[in-house]
Amino acid sequence: MNIGVLGAGQLGRMLALAGYPLANRFSFLDTTGHPSAGIGDVIIDTDQKHLANFLEKVDLVTYEFEHLPVPLVQAIEEHRPVHPSSEAIRVCQNRAEEKALFDRLAIPTPAYRLVENAEELEAAARELGTPVVAKSVTEGYDGKGQAVLKDPSEASEAWRAINHPRLIVEAFVDFVREVSIIAVRGRDGEVAFYPMAENQHVDGILRYSIAPMPDLDDSVQHLADGYIRALLDELDYVGVLTLELFQARDGALLANEMAPRVHNSGHWTMDGAVTSQFENHLRAIQGLPLGDTAARMPTCMVNVIGREGEAAKLLALPDAHLHRYDKAERPGRKLAHVNLLAPTHEALLERVRACAALLPDAPEPRFSFD
Repeated sequence: MNIGVLGAGQLGRMLALAGYPLANRFSFLDTTGHPSAGIGDVIIDTDQKHLANFLEKVDLVTYEFEHLPVPLVQAIEEHRPVHPSSEAIRVCQNRAEEKALFDRLAIPTPAYRLVENAEELEAAARELGTPVVAKSVTEGYDGKGQAVLKDPSEASEAWRAINHPRLIVEAFVDFVREVSIIAVRGRDGEVAFYPMAENQHVDGILRYSIAPMPDLDDSVQHLADGYIRALLDELDYVGVLTLELFQARDGALLANEMAPRVHNSGHWTMDGAVTSQFENHLRAIQGLPLGDTAARMPTCMVNVIGREGEAAKLLALPDAHLHRYDKAERPGRKLAHVNLLAPTHEALLERVRACAALLPDAPEPRFSFD
C-alpha cells in the first residue's frame, strides 16, 4: 500500500522504516521547506501547488505531527482516507478544546483558567496560586509558547513574551513523576495499550523515557488505560494516540496533554516491545490486526539533543540500539535516540548513566527505583 505522510521529519522516517517490511511505500508532503526524513518520496509544497501530485501517489494518508492547517487535512479527507482524522488534529491543536474534551470525559486535569489579556492572566495567577504555567492556546511545543509565573506581578512580562491572543493558565501539580500512556486503535475499534512510561523533561524537551515503570501498580495502569480508551472511542480514532499525565503523590493521574500520533515517549518500543508503536500505527490505519504491545524487558529511551556522541562508544554499551536521524547538530535539536535494555531496572539505570556520560549535553538521569 502507498501511504502518504503529512510532514517529513524523523517520526515520518521511523514510520517508513517500520513500513517497508509490510511492503508499504511512502510519500511525504512537506509544507515547511526543511524536510529531514531522508527516505521515501518527499514532495515539498511550500507554495501549496503540489497537493494533487501527492494525492495521486497515495492510497491513504496519516501524519507525523499535528501542527497542520486543519482545512488542508479536511480537504485531503475529501479524496483519501485520513487516519487519525482531522477532528483529532483540531482538538489537539487547541488546548482549550483539549481541556474541554478531558472535562467532558471526566479525565482529571490540573486546575486551569483561560485568559485573553495580561490583567486576566494576573487574576488567574492570584486565583490559582503561584507558581502557574501559562501556555498559548494554540501552537507551541517542546516548551515553546509558555512561561512560568512565580508571582502574579510577572503577568505583563509573561503576556508579552508569549505574544499570543489567548492563553491557558494551569496550576502547578505536586507530582512525583511525569508519565505517558500510548495506545493504538484499529479501524475495527480494537484497542491495545502499551505499558506506561516514566518521562524526564529538561527545558520542556523529553530526555529520558523508561518503560515499563518499575513500581507501576496495576490499578494505575488500568486507570490510564481507561482514560485513553475514552479518548479513542470519543474521537472514533484510528492509529496511535499518546496521553501525557502527571502522577500525584496520592497516586492520582492528571492529564497534561495528548498527541494524535506516534510519540517521542514511545520510541522505546522500537527495541523494547514486541511490536513498535510505528508498526502498530501502520497496522491500525491499514486495517491489519494489531501487534502485541508487551515489553520484552525494562527499556530506556535516551534522547540525543543538540550534539551527538561517538556512535562506536554508544554501540559498545550492552544491549544498546542507536537510532540516528541524519540531521545536522544544532542546540536543542533532536538528533537521535538510544534505546537501552537490561534484565532488571537496576541494571538498566546503570546503563542509562553510562550512556549519558557519553553524550555531550545529556543531563543526569533522575530516576529512583528505591
